[in-house]
Amino acid sequence: MSSTKSNKMKLGDASTQFLIKRLFRDYVSGQLVKIAFSLIAMAFVAGSTVMLAKQMEPIINDIFLKRQEELLMPIALGVVGIFFVKGAATYAQSMLMQHVGLEIIATIQEQLFKKLMRADLAYFHEESPGNLVSRFMNDANMLKGVVSNTLTSIGKDTLTAVGLIGMMFYQDWFLASIAFAAFPTAILPIAKTGRRIRKVSTNTQESMGLLTTRLDEAFQGIRHVKAYNMEDHETKRVSETILTVLRLNLKAARTSSILSPIMETLGGIAIAIVILYGGNEVIQGTKDPGSFFAFITALLLAYEPIKKLSKLNANMQTGLAAAHRVYSILDSEPDIKDVSGAKELEITKGDVVFKDVYFNYDDNTSALEAINLTAKANKTIALVGASGAGKTSILNLIPRFYDVTKGKITFDGQDIRDVSLSSLRQATALVSQEIQLFDDTVRANIAYGKPDASDEEIIEAAQNAHAHDFILSLPEGYDTQVGPRGSRLSGGQRQRVAIARAMVKDAPVLLLDEATSALDTESERHVQTALNTLMKGRTTFVIAHRLSTVIDADMIYVMDKGKIIEEGTHSQLLEKSGTYAKLYALQFAEEAQTNDDISLPA
Repeated sequence: MSSTKSNKMKLGDASTQFLIKRLFRDYVSGQLVKIAFSLIAMAFVAGSTVMLAKQMEPIINDIFLKRQEELLMPIALGVVGIFFVKGAATYAQSMLMQHVGLEIIATIQEQLFKKLMRADLAYFHEESPGNLVSRFMNDANMLKGVVSNTLTSIGKDTLTAVGLIGMMFYQDWFLASIAFAAFPTAILPIAKTGRRIRKVSTNTQESMGLLTTRLDEAFQGIRHVKAYNMEDHETKRVSETILTVLRLNLKAARTSSILSPIMETLGGIAIAIVILYGGNEVIQGTKDPGSFFAFITALLLAYEPIKKLSKLNANMQTGLAAAHRVYSILDSEPDIKDVSGAKELEITKGDVVFKDVYFNYDDNTSALEAINLTAKANKTIALVGASGAGKTSILNLIPRFYDVTKGKITFDGQDIRDVSLSSLRQATALVSQEIQLFDDTVRANIAYGKPDASDEEIIEAAQNAHAHDFILSLPEGYDTQVGPRGSRLSGGQRQRVAIARAMVKDAPVLLLDEATSALDTESERHVQTALNTLMKGRTTFVIAHRLSTVIDADMIYVMDKGKIIEEGTHSQLLEKSGTYAKLYALQFAEEAQTNDDISLPA
């Protein structure tokens, strides 16, 4: 979609500040109460950590030096109390922030799915299912990390570091100033590392999407993989993608880990300075040992949150790369949508008319040229021709899966672009050779287009679709789970369930896209009988590979390279001795030859 691409370009240059503001506005602002209570808990964690460092002073001065035995129990109980408060506060802030993060994931995933369900059909041709699944799983989880972990780090680690550093400056501001003089030199490496991490993370997540796609292809196509002895080929393809992900993850790890030697070195320098300067003051008697050890403890305890804060930017950039990908979907708008003031489709007869219709795909590939055809109510229109002639494109334009490039399509005299999409698509039913059943019960799949359908309607539709008998033979009848994509049913059974689904919907316009082409002779006989029942009283568009199935059509349009080259009834087209007559003669000869071959003795 053009709108999607423009949004991707807009987000490509999105700054860290821009993305953080959006994340806060869209997801964090609704969690402020939980975050506030979490920050209170974090303050208790920070305060208890400061108290632990402060406890070193009486432990050294009063117990080890002055040997005041009566203080042993109070100090010991005080330490236990401090650790209890710290543990309880840590649990509280952790659970609150986990709750915040998990709610954000759920919100993002709901928004993504809702947006994708409204996206144009063309969008799903551009984006692989694996890449979209990766957005749902990997990117959403990374966003949870950037929100909950970042807020935790900003809250707990900042408060802890500030508290400990404040205590150090309170005890000896000069020594504290010397100890932290070197840390500002780490700011530049931290910023550079963050930029690199974001770039590497974006590439990693794209590779994860490719990996998900290849896994899905291999698992769904396992029958063909084995039939063509391509196990090694698929293993190689997946292995190459896994290695790409591995290399990118290692690069991210190297980039992120570069901060460790910087911070360790700075920490070592700070501690060494404190030991040299402070230790000398203790030896000279200008500072008591308890204060010195309390200072050292505070410095050591402060080092860990400072180190986490130094990695905060790198970790945040990983999440912001995910935010970039998520917003590229959420900001996209479908090209095919209701016009302002769109009215409900008024069905009077069921006439569908194409008036000088042209259609190009997004890459400007011409699919249809100057199409003029009329489908009268309750009549059957057949579209025949070679693959790529434009037959399916015509069917896709009727429910506005795509919009015409030029010309117009009317439904009972109303331009389909002027009516609401929901009312237009409610008036059409589709049965194709690629039947999509959902991993649910037979009953739910039949009622898919009409969730409130009664049991009587479902059973009647199944009977008319010649599916009732085989459904009753299933382990749990209508409540039998059909499996992923209907895998527990045969091809003919899936088709008849799909026909029953179209019957329950009871739409006035029926679109049949080679609904019997992939079936064996026996299954095709059952399905064709069901289709004949379904077609009664409906305006029907039929795409058929076997011309014998459309000889009774009220009008046949012969297509070639996006154009209608012949039209008429079966008998009229045979009299013309044109393309249709040749196609029919060729198929008739092939079928006759096949029948002769079958009748030959073994």
